[in-house]
Amino acid sequence: MTANTLIQPGSFLTLHYRLSGPQGDIINTFGGPPATLSLGNGELSPAMEARLMGLAEGEHVTLDMSAGEAFGERNPDMLQWVQRQLLAQFDEADAQYHVGEVLEFPAPDNGRYAGAVVQVRDDAVLFDFNHPLAGKAVSLEVQVIGVL
Repeated sequence: MTANTLIQPGSFLTLHYRLSGPQGDIINTFGGPPATLSLGNGELSPAMEARLMGLAEGEHVTLDMSAGEAFGERNPDMLQWVQRQLLAQFDEADAQYHVGEVLEFPAPDNGRYAGAVVQVRDDAVLFDFNHPLAGKAVSLEVQVIGVL
């Protein structure tokens, strides 16, 4: 095995992976086409990328990550009330919101971010902008197919 087959910062990977949380599989590419991704581009959390460092082509491992390790701890400041008049700018003025529903919002960098509805009032909606797996233990199964 040569050093250039090991995963390192900036590596381009072809792999199968399964991310599982408390409710079961979140993402599972086993049984379908493998995923390709470039480390450092935000496709995986920094903690997950750190756990992949040093793995070699052909390795098949399961990485158990403790609560909060993969996606950080839950942050109570990420619970935000959004006024209905502001929501009308992103959605239909008379839109109905339901607990558990996830809405996307535009981010300042032209990206998107999501929030889950926690509570609904006549004048505002409480959203949770934490990652859904923040504060939860996850398991990441990885089969490394190729490393460039």
